[in-house]
Amino acid sequence: MGYRKLGRTSSQRKAMLRDLATDLIINERLQTTEARAKELRSVVEKMITLGKRGDLHARRQAATFIRRELATSTDEEGNESTVFALQKLFDDVAPRYADRQGGYTRIMKMGPRRGDGAPVVVIELV
Repeated sequence: MGYRKLGRTSSQRKAMLRDLATDLIINERLQTTEARAKELRSVVEKMITLGKRGDLHARRQAATFIRRELATSTDEEGNESTVFALQKLFDDVAPRYADRQGGYTRIMKMGPRRGDGAPVVVIELV
């Protein structure tokens, strides 16, 4: 089996991964369950690879997956600006990994979740 089903239909699974990937690009750090984080890792690494390519075709491919949400970013001088998550991916996140060949995310275990005992992790961009 190539992927985890996460107890959802294919459309629900795709929607959840789109939301998580967009949130990870915006916030650069996310707390979720271990199974979701391991699936999210492959999706986000593909999006960052598209961002590293940087051409129009890669931007359109990423736009079909990343949601159209606003992200607040700051420049070197401390000025805040509001950009879309896709623009942040191509302008801020992907250039950071220009000399890195994969492995853009880190998963750190936090322990079991209170209530159902699911293993909780923090996934973040390296």
